[in-house]
Amino acid sequence: MARFALRCFALATVLGLGACAAPSPYDYSAFKRDRPVSMLVLPPLNESPDVAATYGVLSQVTLPLAEAGYYVVPVALMDETFRQNGLNNAAEIQDVSAQKLREIFGADAAVYIKVKKYGSSYAVVSSETRVTIEARIVDLRSGDLLWQGSATASSSEAQGSNQGGLLGLLVQAIVSQIASSATDASFKYAGLASQRLLYARKNGILYGPRSPNYQKD
Repeated sequence: MARFALRCFALATVLGLGACAAPSPYDYSAFKRDRPVSMLVLPPLNESPDVAATYGVLSQVTLPLAEAGYYVVPVALMDETFRQNGLNNAAEIQDVSAQKLREIFGADAAVYIKVKKYGSSYAVVSSETRVTIEARIVDLRSGDLLWQGSATASSSEAQGSNQGGLLGLLVQAIVSQIASSATDASFKYAGLASQRLLYARKNGILYGPRSPNYQKD
């Protein structure tokens, strides 16, 4: 019996150590080889029920890329170019070949984004606004995947423990619902998720040539 307990303890220890292990470093070999200078951000695919998600995210994802040191093709120029060529939705635009995108915009890489969650949800005693996005950066010269990742931002991160019991939770949920309905609360969290996703950091994108930290990673 004691031997069995010892084995169980050893197994639990191993599993516990595995769960606490640090994530593996991202493989940047393709990113460092191709070293893109300019980025083209394509309209995000929207998998959420909120029709505002595509442009709510698109309007904010270029900032962290520019701050990381890349030239980013202006969103208005990208959008109007596709409209002039009869492409009006994200699915059609993301189906355009890398070679064609390179030919039209001259960018080194394209950013393909997918909005997984965007909007607010309500329960009896709680409410939450959540934005989850995924992104892939693809080199338009070689077609190689340079980087991919995902990020989430949620209103629940800022909600502390409630000291008012059930009544306090109900009041908080009602206030949150009114605030979310009166304003586009998701837009704020789309900006935060975009920063988390595309800001140059560990396991995030690498710094671009306009950054003083370029090639120091």
